Amino acid sequence: MKQEIINTYQGEAGVFKALSHPTRLFILHTLKEQTCSVSALAEMAEIDISTMSKHLDLLKRYNIVNAKKHRNTVYYQLTIPCLFDFMQCAEKILHCPADCMNTPCPKPEL
Repeated sequence: MKQEIINTYQGEAGVFKALSHPTRLFILHTLKEQTCSVSALAEMAEIDISTMSKHLDLLKRYNIVNAKKHRNTVYYQLTIPCLFDFMQCAEKILHCPADCMNTPCPKPEL
C-alpha cells in the first residue's frame, strides 16, 4: 500500500485499535454514565490497577477519555459521547438480520 494512503488512515486505524478490547469498551460504557477513578474502574472490571491504567492511557492517547485530578485521585471521563452513535451501528451489524439494517434493532440481552 502506498505510504500516502497509510498516512491518510493511520489516525483512524489507531482509534479503532483503541476501541478493540472488551475492557476498553467496558470503560467507555461506564464513563458514559459517570466519571470514575482508576481504582473504581479496576474494581468494577475485576482487574489490577496497573492493567486498568494501561487501558486508560491508550484511550487518553486518542482523546477518547480525559483525566482530571482532584486532590490525590485522578478521575476519568468520556470526551466524545458521539462515540455511542458508532457503537449502535456496531450493535446493528452484530445483531440484526440483513433485511433490518434500516430499522432500529432490539438491544441484545446481557
